[in-house]
Amino acid sequence: MKQGFRQSMAWLHTWVGLIPGWILYIVFLFGTAAFFQHEIDAWMRPELSSGSTVSTRALDAADTLLRQRGAGAESWRVSLPNARGGNGLAVSWRKPGQDRHERSEITLDPQSGRELAVRETRGGFFLYRMHFDLHYISVRWGRYTVCVAALAMLVAILSGVVTHKKIFTDFFQMRLGKGQRSWLDAHNATGVLALPFHVMITYTGLVTLLFTLMPWAISANFPTRDAFYEASAPSPDEREASGIPMPTVPLSRLVAAARHEWGGANPSYINIEHPGDAAATARLYPQRTDWSSGRREGLYLDAAQGSIIPLPTASRGGASLTREVMIDLHTGWFAGLGLRWLYFLSGLAGTAMCATGLALWCVKRRTKLPDPARPHFGFRLVERLNIGFIAGAPAGIAVYFLANRLLPVTLAERAEWEVNSLFIGWGAIFAWTLARTAKRAWVETLGAGAALFALVPLVNTLTTSRGLGESIRHGDWIIAGFDLTIAAIAAGLAYTAWKVLRHQPKAAPARRRREQVEAPA
Repeated sequence: MKQGFRQSMAWLHTWVGLIPGWILYIVFLFGTAAFFQHEIDAWMRPELSSGSTVSTRALDAADTLLRQRGAGAESWRVSLPNARGGNGLAVSWRKPGQDRHERSEITLDPQSGRELAVRETRGGFFLYRMHFDLHYISVRWGRYTVCVAALAMLVAILSGVVTHKKIFTDFFQMRLGKGQRSWLDAHNATGVLALPFHVMITYTGLVTLLFTLMPWAISANFPTRDAFYEASAPSPDEREASGIPMPTVPLSRLVAAARHEWGGANPSYINIEHPGDAAATARLYPQRTDWSSGRREGLYLDAAQGSIIPLPTASRGGASLTREVMIDLHTGWFAGLGLRWLYFLSGLAGTAMCATGLALWCVKRRTKLPDPARPHFGFRLVERLNIGFIAGAPAGIAVYFLANRLLPVTLAERAEWEVNSLFIGWGAIFAWTLARTAKRAWVETLGAGAALFALVPLVNTLTTSRGLGESIRHGDWIIAGFDLTIAAIAAGLAYTAWKVLRHQPKAAPARRRREQVEAPA
């Protein structure tokens, strides 16, 4: 504590950035991919067309299918095509005695209404959930971990601005091939370039998980959390089945009512409770595709009559409205294509900021070791964790995409095996780093990641009819854009591996070598 304020902030920035740094890297990496989760969904379901409109013919086919195969079900659900791709017209139903995970589901072509055989996958949604759940067995503990890491990130950003008094000047001085100086320049550049984004995305992420961090306001005023949500977002009273048979109105009529109520906006999905009963209730939720779509409330309809069920009046305060704005800013669901790319590139800068900060910790301390060729256990542990996370996690994502194309379509629990493939690939690379020297491990793992990403567009071309060339010829820019982005990532990893391979560490100055030799044991 005898140090000055800036030196104290430097110590805080170093350690609060290192300890949760690997978690923050995962949060940024997977969260950045999640900005295009619907486009990733579209690529991982090549059997579906990229069209976003649903025809009346297809809605009628879905309606007929539900009435025939879903007769006697407790609920029906219809998921409509997303404007950004990723899903067709999916219908499902749940029979009495089944839980929500045991629904029967069929996907239809959104234009013709014919049934489609679509591979089972968790798509981009898994990447989205991974960035704040961490695929923990306990979702609660996964979110607690992310919350702690996000708080540390906020402290690291603010202390970093204080520590680097020339941070804005250094941003314009990217010195390559200068060892520690180059790592610091890269860390500064990626931090300052998107500094407003880093502050916004970290703070709004904390707001999104507000009640995970601070649940006491709810527990002090409400008997349960469900009671709080009912009070803050009221919905009509749940209606029990009356036992009086009455046909449910056609899906096309429900969709037309929603479009009329929302000024032409389409629903994203429809959920009907007690279909075929006089007390059937339909809940419709709107799609959000860009800024113009705005935030609309869900719509409740009497599914037997087709009339609107009014929502209870509730006055939402400024705090609730502010939280909604924060959540929108964090998720970027309102963003059009251009703004979504800005989010994505800023997320890549944040990912690089975490990676360069972690690498800088090792680069800076290696020169101070008594014998840099034989570092102590703690240094080796941090170094291997850096390689395993920074190079291993992207490689795991590439394996995830490759598994989507290479695993048999009829494989049992196929979606879970795609996820397992990600962690198997990541773990294998992590294990490989333990048997190699640091430089070899960096070069080989980065090179492996580059090769795996480069294989993704090639395997897509060999296994589907929607390869890069075909997609460009047919103007299918969702699939083509994905393949081109993956190719760019492969090139970036290959370039990084090449730079690490060519790097030759400079010898320490004579004075420093003499000090190290003369230093007492």
